[in-house]
Amino acid sequence: MASSLGNEKSVNPVLRISQLDALELNKALEQLVWSQFTSCFHGFKPGVLAHFEPEVKAFLCLLLWKFTIYSKNATVGQAILNIQYKNNLSQSEKYQPLSKHQKLWYLIFTVGGRWLEERCYDLFSNRQQQSFCKIKSYIGFGSGLIKLCGLVNFLIFLRKGTFATLTERVLGIRSVFCKPQNVRQIGFEYMNRELLWHGFAEFLIYLLPLINVQKLKLKISSWYLPIAGLSNSENSLAVHCKECSLCGEWPTMPHTIGCPHVFCYYCIKSNFLFDMYFTCPKCGSEVHSLQPLEYKIEMTELHV
Repeated sequence: MASSLGNEKSVNPVLRISQLDALELNKALEQLVWSQFTSCFHGFKPGVLAHFEPEVKAFLCLLLWKFTIYSKNATVGQAILNIQYKNNLSQSEKYQPLSKHQKLWYLIFTVGGRWLEERCYDLFSNRQQQSFCKIKSYIGFGSGLIKLCGLVNFLIFLRKGTFATLTERVLGIRSVFCKPQNVRQIGFEYMNRELLWHGFAEFLIYLLPLINVQKLKLKISSWYLPIAGLSNSENSLAVHCKECSLCGEWPTMPHTIGCPHVFCYYCIKSNFLFDMYFTCPKCGSEVHSLQPLEYKIEMTELHV
């Protein structure tokens, strides 16, 4: 950390993550102010702010700029993180506040640029169709070029850590700490809990697909829904099992698996294809072979 000499402040470089956190805090504040402002108009006619929304947002951002950048040389997010802007165009290594021109151009680039982006099509919509199409293409090209420059600037920022936004680079303003930063006390209890929980969750994600849930469900159901006293003869099957042991309906194309229970062909076939170790949900017998039930069960027997 550089030490301060006289009444001048020393310049302390800011971490990249702190600059990005400040930008996110600024966005969150703008959204909070806008949501609080729009809540005042809930009792009015719907869409009352739709025609003037860009102008209202620009006015609110103008107020934020007045009480942050203009008066304190720092945004709200930067003030929370003990950061402020420095005039990087000056040759001095000591802290230099922003000039009035830099503050004004910051307002134009941020607030004015956002307003122009939202209103540009409305401003030129009264022109002729051919002229409007050309202007629209120019605006789209310019917007894409600015976004590309912003992407390049962000990649440079990740490499050097100086200018987080394109506006900061163009105006020559840099984020610095207001005061030297003390060593932070880091507690690892929360991190240990998170690591333990994530490790346990990953273990469950790996283990659960290995568990045959269908077979386990059928095994449990066979415990509290036992059926006894049935013989293995086909006559007994026809008399006592007039419903599929899986779907509970009248068995369609009835089949057996070697136990005294009847299944629809499609029910037992689909379950057997899904699980080659499929067992009967009634008695827990494994599938030995699918055999059609030769005894004819008449539908009239349902009412007997």
